[in-house]
Amino acid sequence: MSANSQDQEIDLGQVLKKINGIFNTFLDSIFDFILFIKRKIITIILLVIFGFGLGYFLDSIDKSYKHNIIVSPNFGSGDYLYAKIDLLNAKKKENDTIFLKSIGIKDGKNFGIIEIEPIIDIYKFISNKPENFELIRLMAEDNDLQKIIENDITSKNYPYHSITLKTKGTTEYAKSIDPVLKFLNDSEYFNALKQQNLQNIKEKMTQNDSTISQINVILNEYKNQKNNQKSDKLIYYNENNQINDIIKTKDALVSEQGTNKINLINSDKIIKAISTTLNIKNTTGINDKRKFVFPFIFIVIFFSFYLLKKFYHNQLNKRS
Repeated sequence: MSANSQDQEIDLGQVLKKINGIFNTFLDSIFDFILFIKRKIITIILLVIFGFGLGYFLDSIDKSYKHNIIVSPNFGSGDYLYAKIDLLNAKKKENDTIFLKSIGIKDGKNFGIIEIEPIIDIYKFISNKPENFELIRLMAEDNDLQKIIENDITSKNYPYHSITLKTKGTTEYAKSIDPVLKFLNDSEYFNALKQQNLQNIKEKMTQNDSTISQINVILNEYKNQKNNQKSDKLIYYNENNQINDIIKTKDALVSEQGTNKINLINSDKIIKAISTTLNIKNTTGINDKRKFVFPFIFIVIFFSFYLLKKFYHNQLNKRS
């Protein structure tokens, strides 16, 4: 028993000795690092100043701006919209300046990649569209609702989408936004759908106006009839079932006419621009942050070079 106790005391002592050695080595490394900083403080300060200055200079000359367009694809043109954006980006990556000039973008070199993403709004997606609500409900029974809402198939069918394009330097609507929108609206098939849709709306509005006029005649005749009977009673919905239905029909038609007028405004383009914001200074990524990033990079390179040099000399000393 005493021998085992003595062995345990020896093992514990060796462990404590190793821990103490590791701790002392760690403290020595920290002290060596402090001494190194002290010896190289001027070099480090110069590297920080140089990195900040270089970064500030590059930030000042690299004036990247982004421009946002919120659009609404009409007539089921969601897939068409994304395909056109992909084509435009492919031409940009190929540096096809001839193609860009052909669609009105003259300064193609300063024109960046275009990004598009849906504005996810499940409420607008199912609003007044029972078939969309039923589709979401059925798909959600076997899958994660969040994934369904954000997947590519669903996202292309949202009513609004955000297009972001970037340019080197500021731009104007006529130089960048207008050519892009004209390119997106250049489709023989969808333009034919647009014309037919507008014609259908106008014909429906004409028919509704005619029906409303006929209803007004009936209501006036009914009113005159009541006046001839010298009745002081007002016309209420519950006074006469037929008149009640007629008045409800008129209200529904008037409401539909208001919707049709809005649809005429929203359906005049295949890809309808809802709002446009120009010349937002691009501060994402490394843009406008080089003055902070470069000093850090230079310091890391400096320490890496020092450690590599130290490792090299240690290896030489071991082999000599």
